[in-house]
Amino acid sequence: MGGHFDIDSKKVELEDLNKKLSDPNIYNNVEEFTKLNISLSTLNSIIEKYDYLDMNINTNLEMLLLDKDNIDEDIYNDINNSYEGLNEDLSSLEINTLLDGEFDSYNCYLEIHPGAGGTEAMDWASMLLRMYQMYFDKQGYKYEIVDYQDGDEAGIKSVMLHIIKPYAYGYLKSEIGVHRLVRISPFNAAGKRQTSFAAVNVTPEIEDVPKDIEVKEEDIRWDITRASGNGGQGVNTTDSAVRLTHLPTGIVVYQQTERSQLRNKEKAFEIMKTRLYDLQQREKKANEDSLRNSQIGTGDRSEKIRTYNYPQNRVTDHRINFSVMNLEKVMNGDLDPIIEELITEDTKRKLQAEQEG
Repeated sequence: MGGHFDIDSKKVELEDLNKKLSDPNIYNNVEEFTKLNISLSTLNSIIEKYDYLDMNINTNLEMLLLDKDNIDEDIYNDINNSYEGLNEDLSSLEINTLLDGEFDSYNCYLEIHPGAGGTEAMDWASMLLRMYQMYFDKQGYKYEIVDYQDGDEAGIKSVMLHIIKPYAYGYLKSEIGVHRLVRISPFNAAGKRQTSFAAVNVTPEIEDVPKDIEVKEEDIRWDITRASGNGGQGVNTTDSAVRLTHLPTGIVVYQQTERSQLRNKEKAFEIMKTRLYDLQQREKKANEDSLRNSQIGTGDRSEKIRTYNYPQNRVTDHRINFSVMNLEKVMNGDLDPIIEELITEDTKRKLQAEQEG
């Protein structure tokens, strides 16, 4: 495993980072200090996972080799039971090593917005929210709801979640795009088949946004509103929630988690700068044909990426033509098979493009 994960070079890189962070002058450069800290956290996470796997695999092997012909049944069962967990940890470590994009190791924000279709689409957006929350709970992701707007009759008008976990953006960036639902509508008395759409967007949480990303006062509009919806424990009901609109791009950020209107404004402004930088990066990449051809999808929020078909009990990701024949399992948060297949396929396409180029 050491050669596969290149652990020795990662440990050398870790030592180098620690030396740089021990330099007192580093505190004079906030952007560089933040960047180095993020890299340090990422490397520590990979090395700790590797060391944990290495220790447990070797321990199990030693126990088996003590007396392989007359091994105690209880010991054998313990080793056998630990295999599945170790295998999952190994798979997770392998996926992490494939996520080498600039922001892949960052925390992120995930948004869901219903498409046209009124109540049907709003209900579908709430179903997607539940799916992602169950996925986060299963994976041990820490998250909080930053924005939650109830639908008129059912479902939600919009939601934004702050996801806190190493590699959150790397895992979730493939969810960007339009998600399509096909089902027998519970809102239609005739029991007709209904198609609904909802858009998902994922933005990395970039703490060191370049200074050239400016938000001009004349380009923004502030609206003060009352916090509403089930935004999580501690969401207040005073007029402290804020909505920040960037007029040139139409980007809207709603913030309600803090009790102070001032703090909500500060957090909304931070998120807005991140969104604008993300938009700038996407536009830059969209102009690079080689990148467009080598990656899964285009990052276009209007691109239909996946269909959830209830009559057929099937979920299909159209970018790689990958299907899972157990829709309920996916809707209950079992997204790993799809996400990991997307990451693996994306890596294959990048390598192929590099070889051809």
